[in-house]
Amino acid sequence: MIRLYRNAVSGHCHRVELFLSILGVSYESVDVDLRAGAHKTPEFLAMNPFGQIPVLQDGELVLPDSNAILVYLARKYDPSGRWLPSDPIAEARVQRWLSVAAGPLAYGPAAARRICLFKTPQDLVFAQGVAAGLLKVLDGVLASEHYLAGPAPTLADLAMYAYVARAPEGQVDLAAHANVNAWLRRIEGLQGFVPMLQSR
Repeated sequence: MIRLYRNAVSGHCHRVELFLSILGVSYESVDVDLRAGAHKTPEFLAMNPFGQIPVLQDGELVLPDSNAILVYLARKYDPSGRWLPSDPIAEARVQRWLSVAAGPLAYGPAAARRICLFKTPQDLVFAQGVAAGLLKVLDGVLASEHYLAGPAPTLADLAMYAYVARAPEGQVDLAAHANVNAWLRRIEGLQGFVPMLQSR
């Protein structure tokens, strides 16, 4: 049985939960109380020394980091290879967006949302500026593609979805980005889609 240590407000966790649902893989969800500091206990730090969620437990394997978990699940539970192609060029296109998810997405929409929801001492204007730049790029890419890494959905789309969809929770407006909004609706139309908790 797979066990996923998660929190409902985390987009990093949602991308894993979304993929598990799409794959039809059953798992046990273990809520980590971030406000109580459960992610900083010795027990949790033994699973992830960075004290971050999500963490996936699959038998003897304990694997932190949402993007690493996506890659693992794709290679182990998706024999079709649809979500992470093995072709070098196609795989590189997916990996590019996993890097964006760990960079501009995390420092832009995700950071702006975290600042607004949890009043963290970070620069909201900077995060919103990063988010605006990212959305402009996304809208341009999606002007000619249905999905981020090509004509079919991949891990690239799942890694990017949650924090873009919840960007308004960080006071980042999506209204001007028609291609991004159309892409969000396509992801939400996938079989097995599960929505992320809306905090506002």
